[in-house]
Amino acid sequence: MPVDVILGLQWGDEGKGKVVDLLAPAYQIVARYQGGANAGHTLIIDGRKYVLHLIPSGIFHEGMTCLIGNGVVIDPLALRQEVTELENAGLNVRAGLQVSRNAHLILPSHKLLDAARESARGSEKIGSTLRGIGPAYMDKTGRNGIRVGDIFEEHFRKKVEFAKKSHLAEYNSINRIDADEPEEKDFFDAIEFLRGLQIVDSVSTMRDAVAAGKKILAEGAQGAMLDLDFGSYPFVTSSTTTTAGVCTGLGVPPSAIGSVFGVFKAYCTRVGSGPFPTELKGEQGDTIRKAGQEFGATTGRPRRCGWLDLVALKYAVYLNGVTNLVMTKSDVLSAMEKVKIGTGYQTAAGIIHDMPYKYETVESVEWEEFDSWSKNLTDLRDESGFPNELMIYIRRLERELQVPVSFVSVGPGREQTVAMKKSFARQANAK
Repeated sequence: MPVDVILGLQWGDEGKGKVVDLLAPAYQIVARYQGGANAGHTLIIDGRKYVLHLIPSGIFHEGMTCLIGNGVVIDPLALRQEVTELENAGLNVRAGLQVSRNAHLILPSHKLLDAARESARGSEKIGSTLRGIGPAYMDKTGRNGIRVGDIFEEHFRKKVEFAKKSHLAEYNSINRIDADEPEEKDFFDAIEFLRGLQIVDSVSTMRDAVAAGKKILAEGAQGAMLDLDFGSYPFVTSSTTTTAGVCTGLGVPPSAIGSVFGVFKAYCTRVGSGPFPTELKGEQGDTIRKAGQEFGATTGRPRRCGWLDLVALKYAVYLNGVTNLVMTKSDVLSAMEKVKIGTGYQTAAGIIHDMPYKYETVESVEWEEFDSWSKNLTDLRDESGFPNELMIYIRRLERELQVPVSFVSVGPGREQTVAMKKSFARQANAK
C-alpha cells in the first residue's frame, strides 16, 4: 500500500492540519516527517479550536497511530505540554502516539543560540521562530546532535552538558557577554515524560506497515516555498518540506509514495522576513488579514498577505509531484471586490514564468484579474452552490497547473470542506 502525502505549496499556514484531519479516517497511520514545534496546525472541531505543533493531526481519530518521524526535531517541553493539553481535553493521546528513536532533540541551549544568531543578523533577520529549530538541525548535520534514543543511555546527561558548553561558547562569542545558563530542571522532567511514551524504530515500523498493506498518510509542516533546497533561500526553514522529505524523514523508499495532496490558499500569506512578490501592503492586504484571521498559530505574529502567486504555485506542484490540489480560505476572498493572480515576474530581461535565482531581480508582477465571488460561502457543502466567479477561478488554476482541485475549503470547521465532483480533465473532454 503506498504512502500518501499532504503538504503545503506556499510559505506555510495553508491549512494542512484541517485537511489531514478530514482525510485521516481513510488511513490507519498518520506520520509527521519534518519540522518541529515551529509548526502550528490549527483545527476547529465541534466549535473548539486546537493547535498542534508536533503531534500529527490524525490524533483526533480513535484507533489512529500517530508517528513523529525521525525527520522531526523534538522539543520535549513542547511535546509534554501538547500531550497534556490534549489529554485534558479528553483525548487518549498516548495510546496511539509513537515517537521515532532517531528523531533529534532540541535542548534549552539550542533556543538560546537561536535567539543570538537571529539577533546578530540585524536587518538581515530571516524570521526565525526562536524555538531552536535551526540550531538543532545544524547539530544534526554536523553530527553533534542528540537523538531521542539517547535518553535511555547512561551518559545522556553528559551529552547534554557537552552540547550546552559548545552552544554557550558560540553564544558568548556572538554577544561578547557571558550568557546565564539555561534552566534545565524542567527539561529533564520533560525527558522523563518522553521516556514514558512509545519510542519506536520508525524505519521498521513503516516498513512493516507498508508490507501489511496499511494505509499511511505523511503530514508535512511549513510549505514548499520554505524548503531548504528549493525555497526562497535564505529565508527558508531548516528541513526538507517537499515530498522528498517523506523518504528521509520517515524511512520509506521513493517507490512507496502514492497520492500527493498539495494544499494552498486562494491567496498567499507569509510570516516573518523574505521575498513576497504578490504582497499587498495597503488596505487590501489588511482586509484579507482581518477576514482570514491571518495571525501565526505558533507565534501570533500577523501574516503578510497578498494575491495568489501562480509562478510559485506551479513550481511547487512540479517539485512535489502533486496529484490532487486542495484550495483553502476561498471564503476569505468574498470580502474583495476584485481578485488577482500573479502570472509572471517582470525583470530587466523581460517577463519570466519560472522561479528567479534571486527575487531581487523581480521588478514587478504580471497580473490577471477576476471578478470576486461576493457571496458568503461558509454554509455551502456542495460545489453546485458555488458562484460562477469562483468556478472560473478554480478552472483557471486547473488549466495552468494540470492537476485537479479535489477539495475546496469554505470555512475553518471540519465540516466546511467541499469535495469537488468535476475535474479539469472532465471539463476539457466535455469541450
